[in-house]
Amino acid sequence: MSEWIDFKKLREKLDFADVLTHYGVKVKVKGDQGQGFCPLPTHQGSGKSPSFSVNRTRGIWQCFGCGAKGNALDFAIRMEGLSPDSTAHVRQVATKLQEMFHLDGVMSERPAKSQKQVSKPKQERKEAAEEALFNEEEAIVKDLPVRINEPLDFELKRLEVNHPYLAERGFTADTVRHFGLGYCNTGLMAGRIVIPLRNMEGRLIGYAGRIVDDSAASADTPKYKFPGSRVRNGVRHEFRKSHLLYNANATLEVVKDLVVVEGCPSVWWLYQAGIRNVVALMGSSCSEEQARLIVAKTMDGGRVSVLPDSDDAGKRCAESVFVGVGESRWVRWLRLPQRSQPTDIPSDVLRQMVGV
Repeated sequence: MSEWIDFKKLREKLDFADVLTHYGVKVKVKGDQGQGFCPLPTHQGSGKSPSFSVNRTRGIWQCFGCGAKGNALDFAIRMEGLSPDSTAHVRQVATKLQEMFHLDGVMSERPAKSQKQVSKPKQERKEAAEEALFNEEEAIVKDLPVRINEPLDFELKRLEVNHPYLAERGFTADTVRHFGLGYCNTGLMAGRIVIPLRNMEGRLIGYAGRIVDDSAASADTPKYKFPGSRVRNGVRHEFRKSHLLYNANATLEVVKDLVVVEGCPSVWWLYQAGIRNVVALMGSSCSEEQARLIVAKTMDGGRVSVLPDSDDAGKRCAESVFVGVGESRWVRWLRLPQRSQPTDIPSDVLRQMVGV
């Protein structure tokens, strides 16, 4: 008999505080949230600021410096010097954690391969086949050269530019056309509003997709979907949003004042309000590369205005921008009313806040 791991149950049973203690990681705790220096062996950065944030109750973490994030299992894998993208590494560390913390109910048995395949449930056979294929492909792909955020040689066609979602959120036809937005009916982005992503030079490097029904968002159906890894002509292409500022291509000039927001819709809304020098992190943290791009986008003596949502994630966003940019540029935090985001604010109020 061979043992199989229920990774969902494993993550539910893992106590992140125990995992942190095992790896000797100390954080300053306030409520459920903890903060400290990034302990990851792969951390790239100065390591002189407390960029590591963890929610011990929810079992999630992220580093504002190197951009790494995940759950307790992902953290343990990285602390072991392994990769959470490797099936073998995930299984190796999951087994170690199960044994170390005596987690009951996460291991199960299934018939050995010598028994007849017909005795296995259909779903179980499918999962075994998919895992075998994944392992085979991983062995082939892992040694290929990697290129990050390379320009695409194709564009999505036949997008629905008049989808009700865009109009209901108040975005005009001019805004939709300017940002190349549209609803996608087919392919990997089916059922989502497609958002073209361009590098600083304006070249298309990928597409993000946003669901149109927020109530449908879940762990399996994230609100935003970003490009995955792909292999072409012997090269593995990776998209990393931590290496990109959305809308930084709007002008090639270095600007005096730059507004930084969390999400793409906030960029569209500020554009409609006449605020054009605005970029989005596409998340609630500013990576070191994004901080470098922000500094490069603003002139010496320039001003960076952070306009995040008014929730805890928005607070972390503002703090990460201060950490990454504050030593090089003057940074201010434009605070919104409680339980609001930039798209809730009228255009005239936004222009007054930003100083346009």
